Amino acid sequence: MADARHKRESPAPRVPRTRASLVAAPLASVATLAVVGVGVVAADVPTTAPAALAGSSYTQTDVSAEVEERTPILSRSSERRREGSLQKKAEKQLAELAAAREAAQTAKVLSAAKKDRTKLWTTATLNIWTSAADKAKKVGEFEEGKKILVTGRRDNGRVEVVVKGESRWVSAGYLSNDKPEPAGPPGLGGTCSNGSSVPAGVSPNIAKVHRAVCAAFPEITAYGTFRGDGEHARGIAVDIMVSGARGWEVANFVRAHYRELGVSYVIYSQRIWSVQRGGEGWRGMANRGSATANHYDHVHVTTY
Repeated sequence: MADARHKRESPAPRVPRTRASLVAAPLASVATLAVVGVGVVAADVPTTAPAALAGSSYTQTDVSAEVEERTPILSRSSERRREGSLQKKAEKQLAELAAAREAAQTAKVLSAAKKDRTKLWTTATLNIWTSAADKAKKVGEFEEGKKILVTGRRDNGRVEVVVKGESRWVSAGYLSNDKPEPAGPPGLGGTCSNGSSVPAGVSPNIAKVHRAVCAAFPEITAYGTFRGDGEHARGIAVDIMVSGARGWEVANFVRAHYRELGVSYVIYSQRIWSVQRGGEGWRGMANRGSATANHYDHVHVTTY
């Protein structure tokens, strides 16, 4: 009898792999890669780590996490920019709407004024402004004794008037229902009793201008004569320090008596009158840049 211990054991029969199992494994790998690819595309993340990190422990998962951390920051910044743009657009639309409403209201007021035809007389020389605002632009002036069309609107110490169909503004308090009577200039004569004087060496005509103005307007005590330039240096010019409506009274007084006083020309409030062009009245002058240079704070008189 053969010894059972020496019996050769047969190996376990091999279980043949089915065709299905052979196909399943590759398909699973493909499915896994597809899922990973979709996730990468959805996150807008590069499929490989940056070249600078090659060989390090920085993985694809780390790259995705970092981009996901940054994405909300970029989104918030974009949102703020969009909100700022919308706010500016809304503010612009509101400003345009307000301007349109103001223009419509002004047109309505001007139309009513033209129908009503209410006119008032100016009682002084008045500057004409583009609006009632402090920073309005001066576009001309009305002479005293001119009848102008008014709208009835007041703002910031000014009154709205109509000039060539457009809205303009003048200072309040200088319009009247009654035509002002033209007041003739004071006559020459009288004495200067306020203590003012002009230096010796000025021309006789300048001395006459000083005496006449001092007698007619005793509140004026400052007169500028000699200076280091032009007609002042020659002693034939004088600056009479006065402003406002009183300045116009002085300027017209000197103009009215130009023959007796030997006057060549007078400048005041950026306007000039000269003997040579006397028929043209007061003429406008170019802007010289300041109130003094434009003769708003004094009357300049040049004599022969």
